[in-house]
Amino acid sequence: CGRARLVLWLSFTLRSARRLCRARFMEGHRQGPPSPAAMENGTEPRTEERPPEAQETTVAEGAARIAFPSANEVFYNPVQEFNRDLTCAVITEFARLQLGAKGIQIKVPGEKDVQKVVVDLSEREEEKTEPEDGENLAPGDQPRTAAVGEICEGGLRVLEGLAASGLRSIRFAREVPGLQSVLANDASARAVDLIRRNVQLNDVGHLVQPSQADARMLMYQHQKVAERFDVIDLDPYGSPASFLDAAVQAVSEGGLLCVTCTDMAVLAGNSGETCYSKYGAMALKSRACHEMALRIVLHSLDLRANCYQRYVVPLLSLSADFYVRVFVRVFTGQAKVKASASKQALVFQCVGCGAFYLQRLGKAAEAPGGRVKFSAACGPPVAPECEHCGQRHQLGGPLWAEPIHDLDFVGRVLEAVSANPSRFHTSERIRGVLSVVSEELPDVPLYYTLDQLSSTIRCSTPSLLQLRSALLHAGFRVSLSHACKNAVKTDAPASAVWDIMRCWEKECPVKRERLSETSPAWRILSVEPKYGRARGRGRGDHRHLPPGATRAFSPPSAPFPAPRQGATARCLDPSRLAHTPGSSLPQGLCLCCPPAPLTPRTPGSLP
Repeated sequence: CGRARLVLWLSFTLRSARRLCRARFMEGHRQGPPSPAAMENGTEPRTEERPPEAQETTVAEGAARIAFPSANEVFYNPVQEFNRDLTCAVITEFARLQLGAKGIQIKVPGEKDVQKVVVDLSEREEEKTEPEDGENLAPGDQPRTAAVGEICEGGLRVLEGLAASGLRSIRFAREVPGLQSVLANDASARAVDLIRRNVQLNDVGHLVQPSQADARMLMYQHQKVAERFDVIDLDPYGSPASFLDAAVQAVSEGGLLCVTCTDMAVLAGNSGETCYSKYGAMALKSRACHEMALRIVLHSLDLRANCYQRYVVPLLSLSADFYVRVFVRVFTGQAKVKASASKQALVFQCVGCGAFYLQRLGKAAEAPGGRVKFSAACGPPVAPECEHCGQRHQLGGPLWAEPIHDLDFVGRVLEAVSANPSRFHTSERIRGVLSVVSEELPDVPLYYTLDQLSSTIRCSTPSLLQLRSALLHAGFRVSLSHACKNAVKTDAPASAVWDIMRCWEKECPVKRERLSETSPAWRILSVEPKYGRARGRGRGDHRHLPPGATRAFSPPSAPFPAPRQGATARCLDPSRLAHTPGSSLPQGLCLCCPPAPLTPRTPGSLP
């Protein structure tokens, strides 16, 4: 009886629930489905209305204020503020260079009104006879001034291909002088509506023009020389590979192309075949994967530009947070394009010890008559097995093997940011990163890391200062890298690096009984170090030194010297001895130049 009563109660409950669901379904069906336009714009009807202030959030960044939907916070990423600040600084200096050639001076809020003049010493005598600036000039010959927020005739035409909320474009209009127009494009109708509202909110409708189109088709439609953009900024969610072909065609002669890549898993070697399909290069798993990612992106840009008789010149290439960012200029020239093959290189990396070697794809040699002869390079630079540990090599690339920064341009940006630190919220970080970038060895691709070297031979890790001092005393150049905090960039060959690590192991011995005879550590440490007998670049032993000369490195018992108190390095560039805020080097220390030459001393004098 109790079971029958329970069955009747359950059937009644289920029947009531079924009626309630049917009634709610019919009520929603009578309202009709939302229109496709309403669904695309996100304006479909809702059963419960929210107050307007709960649907939107207003964010202030730099000189801009944007409103974005609270339910879809993908429109604003606060981590990218450093990216946007740096882009504004780079475009400002690019505008200063481009418009300065046209006689237009830019005026940046917060900067002192001092005109920077570069004078060639060989032409000073001729300039003395010429009138000073502003004298005997007609009113129409006076230099024009471009201010922030004003339309500059003959100024830069900027395209942001993937604008989302339009924050970057609005910041360009409100913070970068010398702009003629800014086109904020996005393929989403909902995003374009948001851009229009934010443009009105910031009162930049005279400069920023919203656009709804596919970024690739939009750039393909601006291939004509008169319709090209001076600056193109691409900051997609993921890989920009599908936009690069159109971008290198739509940027003007000498124009600026800014590209962000956030697919670091692909560029860092986790999926080499995917990297090849997107960027035309095989990425390797390496401790130098961040710089390798930058060089792969530069290779991909140059490769696509070469198809149209164009080539790229890197201005600044950075690895930060979860992305890489490159700023390049694009030029046209058939002769320069022929040299592109000699700018690319393959990478041979040992799977055991991590030693790497670069093999250029092409070779450029001077021919009689001042011509340049291009030919295929000869290789490979390695044997089938690694000479240090006996392991095999992996092949990666091609990648960009030339400098990834223009140090003169980096210095301009650094000087401008340092002179006006209140302009950006991330000024301190920008100054620190650019300071390290300016100290990097420009002609040394990739780097080693301390943990990589020490873990390979199973020994304790030396300090960064100790390893750099040892390399300097051995006669090699050395610097840091912005891409990794414990990286060491040096022109020393792998044999010299491992020889120095063998010396370090002598001071911190490794228990050999714990090493396998086939391990890289055993094979590397089984060779006696040559640091004490022949250190430096071919200097040999003491017989090759002048009488009474002081050696530029320590004796064999102390290959890792401690820095002397108050000692400073002799630098060929005095400006680099000045301490820059945010720099990784101590005050008065410069590691960009080789050690000082050997100096004779009299017997009995202090070294």
